[in-house]
Amino acid sequence: MAVKLRLRRLGRKKRPFYRLVAADSRSPRDGRFIEEIGYYNPLTHPATVELNEERAMYWLGVGAIPTKTVKNILSRKGLILKMDLQKKGLSEDKIQEELKKWEVLQLERMRRLEAEQTQKKAGEAAKEEAAAPEAPQAEEPESPKAEKTEAPKTEERETPKAEETETPAETESVETETEASKDQDTEAEAEKKEE
Repeated sequence: MAVKLRLRRLGRKKRPFYRLVAADSRSPRDGRFIEEIGYYNPLTHPATVELNEERAMYWLGVGAIPTKTVKNILSRKGLILKMDLQKKGLSEDKIQEELKKWEVLQLERMRRLEAEQTQKKAGEAAKEEAAAPEAPQAEEPESPKAEKTEAPKTEERETPKAEETETPAETESVETETEASKDQDTEAEAEKKEE
């Protein structure tokens, strides 16, 4: 009988909660198990792991094979390192010394990760602040209120020169041409409707 250390899923839909169990490899995932050795809740930040280390070490010692996920969980708790050191035949004092070194390295790693996350958040906030002033500037010329408040340009205020001004006779001829073209358009549309 091959024993595996694996997760047994509990919890409702989309709210998983797992129990770490020692089970026969032939039994189903959520089926029979030999012993419960802890639990794992991935929904909390950081994930919550409660483990009976003595029983986990026993099962690893008698040859139980952890699944990939359980092996990662046990590694984070330091049990895989402890098991490897015991297999090498080191004394308890040496094992405790190595575990303390490992814990210090893990704490440094966590601090480094937290510092990186805070720097990343600060960088994102700076990018948002830099992008925020650009957006209102782009919107101002498009708004109708901004156009109304702007003063007309001096070029537009200049009076046209005498040569460029049209005489009243010329303006009347232009107006009659536009009226004639409108009349022709309406007559063409009327003919199309009759057809």
